[in-house]
Amino acid sequence: MRFTSLLLALCVAAGLSGCAPANTNTTYTAADIGRTAQISYGVIVSMREVRVQGQSTGVGTVGGAAAGAVAGSYIGGRDPRANVIGAIGGALIGGLAGTAVENSASSGVAVEFIIREDAGHTISVVQTNEEQFRPGERVVLTRGARTRIARAAPGV
Repeated sequence: MRFTSLLLALCVAAGLSGCAPANTNTTYTAADIGRTAQISYGVIVSMREVRVQGQSTGVGTVGGAAAGAVAGSYIGGRDPRANVIGAIGGALIGGLAGTAVENSASSGVAVEFIIREDAGHTISVVQTNEEQFRPGERVVLTRGARTRIARAAPGV
């Protein structure tokens, strides 16, 4: 029974890490729907890979601590003091693990695009590169909740 509960708590904690949203160029929030955005055009001058560092919201810490406390409380068997100590230890370890999982899930690699706009300005946009852009390509810039680039239609 104890082993099964511990295993279940660990599976729940691991499963929660998979709920982190993928923050890509093509991901929009519900609040973005119907919101107007400015459009401009330009050409990618250069690009480089950059590291995106996640920001902790505390969700991983709280979820990991809760799962760890539940799992740890089963360590002591019938001894209430051992259960409390196990729960505290489990909460500490689970909280640290949850924080690490959350930071890992919200971190990654993106690309910084240097773009010369048709109006003459040169700007930088950091986003993922799932569309496999290359320097010299013509792009459309959408400035709304955040700035995004997409491939421009031929002849635009």
